[in-house]
Amino acid sequence: MNEAPENGDQQTRMDSRAAVHPFPSRQTPEPNRREGAVVSFDRHELREILNVYGRGIANGDWKDYALDFTPQKSVFSIYRRASEVPLYRIEKDPALARKQGAYAVVNAAGFVLKRGPELARVLRVLETKPRLSVV
Repeated sequence: MNEAPENGDQQTRMDSRAAVHPFPSRQTPEPNRREGAVVSFDRHELREILNVYGRGIANGDWKDYALDFTPQKSVFSIYRRASEVPLYRIEKDPALARKQGAYAVVNAAGFVLKRGPELARVLRVLETKPRLSVV
């Protein structure tokens, strides 16, 4: 038995409680960005990153990863163990695209290992080179 509320005021209160309100942001949006937009990796960039990450997993060097998306940049962090600081961070910062390149690989100490406009070329710094061993 669905009955309509007798009081219109009660219906208004229920509608305002059910509404979804956006979480307030501390930062003011850039003039050329729409509200709530974040920088993220596209499908092709993620494929390249995950290919390198998969090879690191297969070698037993890396165990975990994390993704962070903010309005300024996007970060893919690579961990040896989940409880440690990231060994490497792969960053995409479009604000640096015309200056130094949008992509960078940063080590745990915060030093930029490689920066450039092409992700595949930047990711080569993470590739392990094959070593010969005497048997």
